[in-house]
Amino acid sequence: MGIRIKSVGPSCTIQDAGRLGYMDFGFPVSGCMDADSHYIANVLVGNDPKDAVIEITLGGFSCDFTSKAVVALTGCDAQFEIDGVRVPMYTAIYVDKGAHLRCGYAKTGCRAYLAVQSGFYLKNVMGSVSTNVKCKIGGYLGRALMKEDLLFFNSTEPNIKRVNNRSVKPRVPNSEHLSEAVLRVILGPQDDYFTEKGINTFLSATYTVANDSDRMGIKTTGESVESKAGVDIISDGMPLGGVQIPASGMPIIMAADRQTTGGYAKIATVISSDMPVVAQLRPGNAIKFEKVSVSEAVKIYKDRKKYLENISKLWKR
Repeated sequence: MGIRIKSVGPSCTIQDAGRLGYMDFGFPVSGCMDADSHYIANVLVGNDPKDAVIEITLGGFSCDFTSKAVVALTGCDAQFEIDGVRVPMYTAIYVDKGAHLRCGYAKTGCRAYLAVQSGFYLKNVMGSVSTNVKCKIGGYLGRALMKEDLLFFNSTEPNIKRVNNRSVKPRVPNSEHLSEAVLRVILGPQDDYFTEKGINTFLSATYTVANDSDRMGIKTTGESVESKAGVDIISDGMPLGGVQIPASGMPIIMAADRQTTGGYAKIATVISSDMPVVAQLRPGNAIKFEKVSVSEAVKIYKDRKKYLENISKLWKR
């Protein structure tokens, strides 16, 4: 069968690689906040890297297995246990029918991921099963998971031999990096809306992740970024990692559930390779922004892509 949810902590949703190709119709992409952890979790259990997983925010999740399974746990260190015994992360694990999986609250980081071999049996909406809570589509009834929800697997005959000994060394931000994360950015597309002082402030000040940050955007507090004559623009497309500066002058990093367009100037865009770091930021963490060139960003992207592809190649037959 599958799993029965027993607790969910602050928030748990079904997410995959995202609902691509519908932003022009007003539908956000959604998908996993930490794309690297999502990718690796699926590869470990032998799934397609784009398959759906459970995204667990800050821990507090637990479930009972109503059938045997092979699972992988990635992302932040949420101290996962199966039947009271700590289990390793970034490793394919066999789970017996009737087993109880639980996690505490994350020691560091913000989001963990649970992948199950064969994936979850869910309705596809516009090419994705990602949950968008505000639009009430995807996932489980278009909402966050709740206690006693029952999720079915696509197959109840897991093959542990296929993934036996699959384990990788995680490349996720540790507590030292998250205490003051350095996010690399490319300036623009509306950096000309800001004074030289404002841009210097943005690139030198330390910002703090605000309590009301969510999957839509990571809000910050700190030193205000000075504009030349206001920050209102004619609404245009909203890229992943776009850094909006509203009237308050406080940067907001656009995340997975970001709106499709926005009317505030974007001083910069966080490079895609650093968005998994953004996904693991929690309220109180410090952020600094570092300018890089497009060519540097491309090199960093290629290195990250090679790293993920090499993980997949380890077990290709």
